[in-house]
Amino acid sequence: MRPAFAVGLVFAGCCSNVIFLELLARKHPGCGNIVTFAQFLFIAVEGFLFEADLGRKPPAIPLRYYAIMVTMFFTVSVMNNYALNLNIAMPLHMIFRSGSLIASMILGIIILKKRYSMFKYTSIALVSAGIFICTFMSAKQVTSQSSLSEKDGFQAFAWWLLGIGALTFALLMSARMGIFQETLYKKFGKHSKEALFYNHALPLPGFIFLASDIYDHVVLFNKSELYQIPVISVAMPIMWFYLLMNVVTQYVCVRGVFILTTECTSLTVTLVVTLRKFVSLIFSILYFQNPFTPGHCLGTLLVFTGTLMYTEVWKNLGTTKSQLQTDGKKD
Repeated sequence: MRPAFAVGLVFAGCCSNVIFLELLARKHPGCGNIVTFAQFLFIAVEGFLFEADLGRKPPAIPLRYYAIMVTMFFTVSVMNNYALNLNIAMPLHMIFRSGSLIASMILGIIILKKRYSMFKYTSIALVSAGIFICTFMSAKQVTSQSSLSEKDGFQAFAWWLLGIGALTFALLMSARMGIFQETLYKKFGKHSKEALFYNHALPLPGFIFLASDIYDHVVLFNKSELYQIPVISVAMPIMWFYLLMNVVTQYVCVRGVFILTTECTSLTVTLVVTLRKFVSLIFSILYFQNPFTPGHCLGTLLVFTGTLMYTEVWKNLGTTKSQLQTDGKKD
């Protein structure tokens, strides 16, 4: 029941979060830093009040391990958000990040010495092919939609390549973090709320280096048009409303993910998150009318088919983590 509840949080929180993130990014593409900072601050304050008991409760997992996890988590969050400012469209952003399934399997084989069935390798090949097709089609769009000037076209493509590099790095780092979390929970037990707090509280000093950019966007957000919030009839700048809703839905999303990490293996968590991303992708395409070519459709179909081939994920949600780890070794 607990894993099923976590899956509900992931889908409800993460899918709605993407909508507000795209609303923010469409108006101010470079707002990733203020979005990340607001998310981290909200979750850290909530955790300090209700989980850390105002700092009086000692952590069950030594802080040195959280320091490693936090470095990974902070890097992944910043890189993923910053990629939106590097000519990366939201549909490609979500499709590319679905490659976490591939990264988790590769690092699982290298680090944890896991082995999988040929059926699972085939599904990974489908996911890889789908992501490659979507990435290739998006590259063609970048060059075709750029300025007629050859110099401007090359510059747009160079920024796009840098964005792909940022997403790739974040992809591998996220997979490594998942494996690290799995080994920590195996050693010290399940502490999802504690991990959620420290993963968001410890990186806060790092935002000092981003203070100038964050302040610039505070000014821009203050200048946005006023929005009358339904029910409570309070007016506030619409960009701050989008940010508030993004922060709240992000909390629901990551809370679900962290619960899943204590109940399931890192690969199973990746599968759930991947499926969530495709639901978010559908929302993005339909609601925001994002460009989606037949090539994108083919790539999406391959990624979605490859993910569904892992039907064990639904059976895994009803089993214990020890059983999951035993099944993983058998594969």
